[in-house]
Amino acid sequence: GRQGGRNALYGVTILFSRHTWSDLHIWSGVIMIAAAIVHIAIHWRWIASMSKRVVRDLLGRPPFMNNRGRFNVLVDAMVAISFLVTAVSGVVLLFVPAGSGGRLATDPLFAVSRTSWDLLHTWAGVALAVAVIVHLAIHWGWIVKVTKNVAVWAPGLRTQPQSDVAQA
Repeated sequence: GRQGGRNALYGVTILFSRHTWSDLHIWSGVIMIAAAIVHIAIHWRWIASMSKRVVRDLLGRPPFMNNRGRFNVLVDAMVAISFLVTAVSGVVLLFVPAGSGGRLATDPLFAVSRTSWDLLHTWAGVALAVAVIVHLAIHWGWIVKVTKNVAVWAPGLRTQPQSDVAQA
């Protein structure tokens, strides 16, 4: 909330100051945008392949995707769209000044008020969080399997069997 008005908790500090939380929010957003670019680059062949499959499926040409595949593509599309809207609105809020009218000022470049950008950013972020949770739930088995394989591959991450610990 804004200083003054009816926000009785404006000055409350939880772990960090309000400005530190703002900096953490901004920098974590920048890091997530960079991570998304790397993620897309790594998975580009899969994205192109799935895009072709979706177009074939929509045109009624075999091989058809099953319902689970369609749901996965729908969730991935929701993650992509909500991330894009969250990232763009966040960058706009970061770089477009509030102007003399404050939060209700209309941005001359986009003809939308900062309050509208803020609402768009907030609700796209909520949609992103929900979609990512569903995405992780769908792929949880794969995540566990890959994590176990990485732990076995990396010697420093292996744990000793209980019998070895007792002898030491």
